[in-house]
Amino acid sequence: MRRLLAGLLVLVAASIPTAVSVPIANASPRDAVRDREYWLEDYGIRDAWAVTRGAGVTIAIIDTGVAGGVRDLAGAVVGGADFSGGGSPDGQTPVGSEAPHHGTMVASLAAGRGTGGNSGVIGAAPEASILSLSIGLGDGIDDSDQQVADAVVWAVDNGADVINMSFTRNEIDWPESWDDAFLYAAEHDVVIVAAAGNRGSGTEQVGAPATMPGVLTVAGVDRAGVVSDDASSQGITISVAAPSESLVGVLPDGRYVTWAGTSGAAPIVSGIVALVRAAHPDLDAVNVINRVIATARDAGPPGNDFTYGFGYVDALAAVSATVPEVSDNPMGDLAEWVRIYRRADAPEQPAVVVVPEVEAAPKGEFADPTGVLLPRIVTLQLVGLPLVVVMILTSVVAVLIVAAVRQIRAARSR
Repeated sequence: MRRLLAGLLVLVAASIPTAVSVPIANASPRDAVRDREYWLEDYGIRDAWAVTRGAGVTIAIIDTGVAGGVRDLAGAVVGGADFSGGGSPDGQTPVGSEAPHHGTMVASLAAGRGTGGNSGVIGAAPEASILSLSIGLGDGIDDSDQQVADAVVWAVDNGADVINMSFTRNEIDWPESWDDAFLYAAEHDVVIVAAAGNRGSGTEQVGAPATMPGVLTVAGVDRAGVVSDDASSQGITISVAAPSESLVGVLPDGRYVTWAGTSGAAPIVSGIVALVRAAHPDLDAVNVINRVIATARDAGPPGNDFTYGFGYVDALAAVSATVPEVSDNPMGDLAEWVRIYRRADAPEQPAVVVVPEVEAAPKGEFADPTGVLLPRIVTLQLVGLPLVVVMILTSVVAVLIVAAVRQIRAARSR
């Protein structure tokens, strides 16, 4: 979709939703909708339901608003608020002139209930609760950044365990108001999941909030597990990969649609995070994130890479595997980033970072994959290029000095 929010925020659905091609009236609902949710089997979600279905966990959807009245979300939306100024007080009235349906589609993949039996859209965590936080996505909105910050704080204060963000600024940086809001979420043990963005929508590199330290960033792959050319972006902050093509969802009017984009990959992962939180209620947010990435199935080049991150998300492994606990967020430390880069007297070069060694895990266990993830994109931009320039200038000066000394010696020897 094209750039929205006065050029600031972009919804990361790579294609306009289209109605499911098999008429619902002429086929069983399972054939028309549920059977299209291939990720339930391929990513271990259905198997993980034998452990938990996400009961007791709350997912906040910061988006265009979630229409909680549709059958597939009946009983799922337990609260919400509007930050756009154009929605309803409970956040359940879709807002925006371009894609008011977006938030409902996202919510259906995170915690949809289906419509009974094996029909309708069911989310990755079908017993988790949803908070609907609507933000403005119309032309001329100039306070979208503050809307997001306010929505994050509201979500934390109203019981969110997971916050889903299926949008991007299309820039690697973010406003200082997000520093405070995201730190508030981290301090209150809330996991933030963000979509990486889509090249097909003009997002060539991962943008905020997916570039922010501590955020679980989701890339998109097609049904074959190949990174999507259109429905995913690349970057060193990618955490895991999840399906972003041939998705299904429900619209505010109850119709089913097919769509694509990391907008859909992110809520699938948010649902899996909810499963982890339900299965391991004593784990803090840092270890929930670590468990999700440590149990991912490697894809692409061995180890972490800028396309698949740590690999395909694996719901069953995430809820049931033995994973050593960690003390540091493997996706980075926002508080430390703020300390270094937001200070007025910030140093020109960051302190030397020592990555702690990772001890070999006992057989059958998963080791902490990274320690603290560094460097980040912002670090590379703020440090890498200036350092190269300094090194080149130093080399040039050294060559000139050597040449001058040789000329002086040659003159004296005549």
